[in-house]
Amino acid sequence: MYAGSTITKYSGRVLGAHQKIDRVARRHMKKIIDDDGRFPRSRMIIRFEGKNGPDGIKRKSPAQDEPWHYYSPFDEDSSGLVELIRSHYDNLVRHLRDYNEERAAFEAAWLAHAIVDGLTPAHHYPYERELTKLRGGAAISERNTIKKKLFMPGTNAAEKLKNNWKMWGPKGLMTTHGLFEIGIATIIAPLRFGDSVPKRDDIETLEEIGYVEWFRRAAREVASLEMYDTYYQKGWTPKLAYQVRHRLGPTIVAAVTLAWYSAYQEAIE
Repeated sequence: MYAGSTITKYSGRVLGAHQKIDRVARRHMKKIIDDDGRFPRSRMIIRFEGKNGPDGIKRKSPAQDEPWHYYSPFDEDSSGLVELIRSHYDNLVRHLRDYNEERAAFEAAWLAHAIVDGLTPAHHYPYERELTKLRGGAAISERNTIKKKLFMPGTNAAEKLKNNWKMWGPKGLMTTHGLFEIGIATIIAPLRFGDSVPKRDDIETLEEIGYVEWFRRAAREVASLEMYDTYYQKGWTPKLAYQVRHRLGPTIVAAVTLAWYSAYQEAIE
């Protein structure tokens, strides 16, 4: 999901989807926990988005320990992102127990970022497979410079032009991905998502199935809407915008809120 530019720390304050979701989820947390001061404030959490978030690594050190937040909801073997989520969750619990606000804020932000990306329709697309094709079969880990990330290779000038058009042209791999996420960020910017505050039934279900299964079910629910396919074929439509406001947005906010809630409850036990 779009988190603003990774060049300045102020980017994303208005049109950063991750920052928006973090603020709303933290506001919802106040309504469902007896806040003892250990869970970091939203201002601390959003410090670790944008430039200081997972997206920042893509610019600072391309392909070096770069989080890969793509997820296939109906593939039981798609576990890489789930393991990242578990790691950030466990670290968040530990730092909440220690009342380490800065470390807890970092883990809360990176946990939320992974969950949000994993629930974003654009991240359900087999991006790595298609990118590898454009790179002539070369592994994505070889994109270890900004130049290699921006420009697609080819055996000759014509093939280079063709591959870069498929990457950056209209309906190109990155163009479609980026514009879809910016569109979501624009749609949710003015919303408060008051109806996404977890209810008692939600919390009881969370306690029964756990935060990972909640994430998996939410991802399958989002994927079944086929929003990214619709966007690729038709662009932004009233129906698609409605789904962002009333299905995708609330689902993502609730998932982040409940993951944070679960970590908090585990920390105070």
